[in-house]
Amino acid sequence: MIALNEKLSVRLAETESDIRAAQRLRYDVFIEELGAKGANVDHENRLETDRFDAHFDHLLLRDQSRQSDDQVVGVYRLLRSDQAAKTGGFYSETEYDLTPLKSSGRPLLELGRSCLHADYRGGQGMYLLWNALADYVTEHSIEVLFGVASFHGTDVAPIWPSISYLHHNHLAPDDLRVASKSKPDRTYIPPDDINRLQAMKNTPSLIKAYLKMGGFIGEGVYIDRAFNTTDVCLILDTKRMSESQKRLYFKGRSA
Repeated sequence: MIALNEKLSVRLAETESDIRAAQRLRYDVFIEELGAKGANVDHENRLETDRFDAHFDHLLLRDQSRQSDDQVVGVYRLLRSDQAAKTGGFYSETEYDLTPLKSSGRPLLELGRSCLHADYRGGQGMYLLWNALADYVTEHSIEVLFGVASFHGTDVAPIWPSISYLHHNHLAPDDLRVASKSKPDRTYIPPDDINRLQAMKNTPSLIKAYLKMGGFIGEGVYIDRAFNTTDVCLILDTKRMSESQKRLYFKGRSA
């Protein structure tokens, strides 16, 4: 599974060295840039790790023009239902009750730890990762994609208009509606009191990309103090995607 342009390629990690390269990039972005912490962070070797890494597939965006030990410039972590059964569960279960998804019997794919090197944001990097992800979804007959996505910081007050807007306009239907295990003690802002344009402007690009594809959010948010983030759970049901959304995402592949 390879997506190419002049210098960028995407493939799954094949070796321990590949996984370490992904963990180094995650350290640079999540630990150094965004101020995350964690019990499993290896500061000496500059690696952001956890117990799930050994069980996930790791999708790697590589810049072949860079030095060999610094070629990984984008990552996505992928865990299918059959893999999760072997690990004892999904990473997202530390934050959300996934019962509606797990009890559906449908093929699931959890996405996480998505990040790009600062020099590759706003360009082709995420587009190439998404193309490769679409290939993976097709290859494994995945029906539902999900995972936590983050607003930076743990003070929910500045982002509450955005959270409230997402709740009112993009809440998952009952059969997909996972729920946070830790909800902030505040009520959602009424729809008429929300500046829609400002709310969406303050919503991270990754979340907006999922919504554009027809994605939903689960009920509530989770405050992840170790990662210095406020998380929502995104759910994308390929069977609910419109034909135009499928064409945009799958680019001619069979959904």
